[in-house]
Amino acid sequence: MTVIHAKQMLTPEGWAQNRAVHIGLDGRIAAVVAQGGACDSAVDLLLPAAVNLHSHAFQRAMSGLTEMRGPDPSDSFWTWRRLMYRYLDRLTPEDIEAIAAQVFLEMLEAGYAGVAEFHYLHHDVGGAAYSNLGELSERIIAAAEHVGIGLTLLPVLYQWGGCDSRALLGGQQRFGNTPDGYLRLHEAAAQAVSGSHADYAIGVAPHSLRAVDADGMGAALNTARGGPIHMHLAEQVAEVEEVKAAWGARPVEWLFENHEVDVRWCLIHATQMTSGETEMLAKSGAVAGLCPITESSLGDGIFNGVEYLGYGGRLGFGSDSNIHIAYFDELRTLEYSQRLRDCSRAALANATHSTGRVLIEAASKGGAQAAARQSGAIVAGHWADLVGISTDNAWVCNRTGDTALDSLIFGGHGQKCVSEVWSAGRHVVRGGEHAKRREISDRFRAVVERLGQDI
Repeated sequence: MTVIHAKQMLTPEGWAQNRAVHIGLDGRIAAVVAQGGACDSAVDLLLPAAVNLHSHAFQRAMSGLTEMRGPDPSDSFWTWRRLMYRYLDRLTPEDIEAIAAQVFLEMLEAGYAGVAEFHYLHHDVGGAAYSNLGELSERIIAAAEHVGIGLTLLPVLYQWGGCDSRALLGGQQRFGNTPDGYLRLHEAAAQAVSGSHADYAIGVAPHSLRAVDADGMGAALNTARGGPIHMHLAEQVAEVEEVKAAWGARPVEWLFENHEVDVRWCLIHATQMTSGETEMLAKSGAVAGLCPITESSLGDGIFNGVEYLGYGGRLGFGSDSNIHIAYFDELRTLEYSQRLRDCSRAALANATHSTGRVLIEAASKGGAQAAARQSGAIVAGHWADLVGISTDNAWVCNRTGDTALDSLIFGGHGQKCVSEVWSAGRHVVRGGEHAKRREISDRFRAVVERLGQDI
């Protein structure tokens, strides 16, 4: 049994002081009780750790390489996308594992305890299948095991280069599968997941309405077998227009008319929604998977956060392109986007909870739901996904309750206050640092330097 003492703790019932969390050998919370006796760790503030619900791990190595304007004066997401495809031609399985380990380490040190990896890099350069169909899925799993992060693996079905069913070209070929090929690949990935940690899970991810057709959607959903379903949806204006022209409806509208969207679904971005679509998504019970830093970087647009939460919508957060992995910064970026759009303040706060409290609780609950992971709250029976926060510093100044959360998020230094992280009871961050940081980062830097910066 592992025992954690916390001066203050955020529970489903609200704030509690001087509590202890007992973690069983199975990695689950055994009890939450009043402090007493000895402990293994003591923290100022204990929070449920969130799941990073949307990550493309391999893109971390591109961070900082796509900030120059291309030949087109209207440089956009689509320019970035072309650069990314060129970059893909250089990555080996060993590179992918090294990059993923660095990404997962940075997530843990940022305060995430788990990740839903939207994994669409399946094949060798040129699209040739590896002799082991699950090769790159196994590399992601190995990286997650090495750093100790919780994992929900989401193998992606990617069929076409656009709504006109054009063939995949260049780097895209490494993503491609037919529905039958996807089923075989998913089986290989599922077998690898089943042989790993007990808290690891698998779902499905039809990439988007641009990259799958109706038959592909059906095949992916049949493969899910009760697991989570993730999908990019309504990210860019050009995407909405392309889908409307080809499918006869806007992306959100088409999806809801043709499929039963419920609590198993996580719809990523959804930055281009009408008011009616916002209400529809909010009332479905699905999670809106938001990646505010990446959405800002790519100029995607602003999510209808105020309206969505007003309808009782569920949301969570991911780091997507992994350009900057910073949990508290994701939350702040969403809130500030609402303020800038509406010329308001404390946009997502409500009558009883501060902005920080609303965001932290939404992130922990929504991320757990999206990953089909029994976590997101400090209660007996849940996985011990916990983050210990230091408040005795110049950024939090020993504040308590909601004010401490607001200081973490809006003071700009929340990540520096992460002292301890447990993932399914694995004590993976101690004193703000992962034990394997140097080894993993040295390997990552060697990969990035070999790849070079001219993409």
